[in-house]
Amino acid sequence: MPEDESSSLQEKKEKAKKKKPKLLNKFDKTIKAELDAAEKLRKKGKVEDALNAFELLVTKYPQSPRARYGKAQSEDDLAEKQRSNDILLRAIGSYEEVAGLPNVPTDLVKTALKRKANRQQFLGRMRGSILTLQKLVQLYPEDIPLRNELGVGYLLLGDNQKAKQVYEEVLSLDPNNGFAKVHYGFILKAENKIAESIPYLKEGLLSGESGTDDGRFYFHLGDALQRVGDKEAYTWYEVGHKRGHFASVWQRSLYNVDGLKAQAWWTAKETSYADLVRSLEANWKVIREEGLAVMDASKGLFLPEDENLREKGDWSQYTLWQQGRKNDKSCKAAPRTCALLERFPESTGCRRGQIKYSVMHPGTHVWPHTGPTNCRLRMHLGLVIPSEGCRIRCANDTRSWKEGKVLIFDDSFEHEVWQEADSYRLIFIVDVWHPELTQHQRRTLPAI
Repeated sequence: MPEDESSSLQEKKEKAKKKKPKLLNKFDKTIKAELDAAEKLRKKGKVEDALNAFELLVTKYPQSPRARYGKAQSEDDLAEKQRSNDILLRAIGSYEEVAGLPNVPTDLVKTALKRKANRQQFLGRMRGSILTLQKLVQLYPEDIPLRNELGVGYLLLGDNQKAKQVYEEVLSLDPNNGFAKVHYGFILKAENKIAESIPYLKEGLLSGESGTDDGRFYFHLGDALQRVGDKEAYTWYEVGHKRGHFASVWQRSLYNVDGLKAQAWWTAKETSYADLVRSLEANWKVIREEGLAVMDASKGLFLPEDENLREKGDWSQYTLWQQGRKNDKSCKAAPRTCALLERFPESTGCRRGQIKYSVMHPGTHVWPHTGPTNCRLRMHLGLVIPSEGCRIRCANDTRSWKEGKVLIFDDSFEHEVWQEADSYRLIFIVDVWHPELTQHQRRTLPAI
């Protein structure tokens, strides 16, 4: 059982005592009382007083790396308190100054530059962060965790190939490194090397190492196992659920609001969006007419599904709203449909959803998958539905579409689609905010 093995290994890792980092050089030990007094102010949350104290120490002892590091930390704290990017940039500069002083303890160089890289990432300065991490790896080539952090930096930058090279180097130096394994498996999965990704993800999770117990890795391991037909997928989903990463084995979204009603299928009455459902069903022929016009081959307006969700087949979409933003160009081709939707901000304003036409041709199968968030519900309005062969499963309940009728489900639950008819299927997809979200949440939740 993966859970038992992983728990045992993680306990061993946790029992291994980490050495306390050495942040003081010989000189700083002679002024330890002054450093401690300033640090005490910082830990008590007296940010301005702490910064003043550390600035005085830097002026008094310019050769003190620990004083300068305390100044950087205090600037960092003040930037957070005042929500000031300018002060944070000062902190980043101070972290760099620490590493440039003479006789700086190795642990302090690593700590200061790692924090500098982290703050650069926070500001979106990803390339600057990479340069900082590269410098660390050059200074300490034997430090495997620093290489691992460089790999993460490349992933955040979107450079999977560079990240892959880093993790290959790590695994050549440390073949059992669990952190490198889960990230390497994650990259292989993104490259659609499904079977190859499985042992890396599995062994990395079983290692129990810090940084491996992440919902994304359980998510992708389970997905990879499902795609090769291995029922062990649900064992791993269960482990992910017990670790608190998934709401349930079925509901595996990763960007969630706690406490929202969770069920796979919904009725219009349960959603409180009955007016929207009635309007869609009353106007379904208008919506179909504009969708068929957009489907005209000479216009080429439908775009293939690009999230690697298809096992096989032909599935394309035409998007009118994305993340709460209207696509004016798309709406010019479907003006009556867009005018109809403008009356329903629960959908057009849903920054975690879409409004789109979806056409699926015969011979298409969509892998079991889950949406990214539990903050939305998904409506499917049937427009052109073959008499047989088209069905959708959400959790353990399978249903079919009907022309002019709306199906409503929570796509954060696992769902799967089959198109085995002899002609195309056209539906209209309308995402709406989960009805239990407050107005404040709807205004402030970040887009997905």
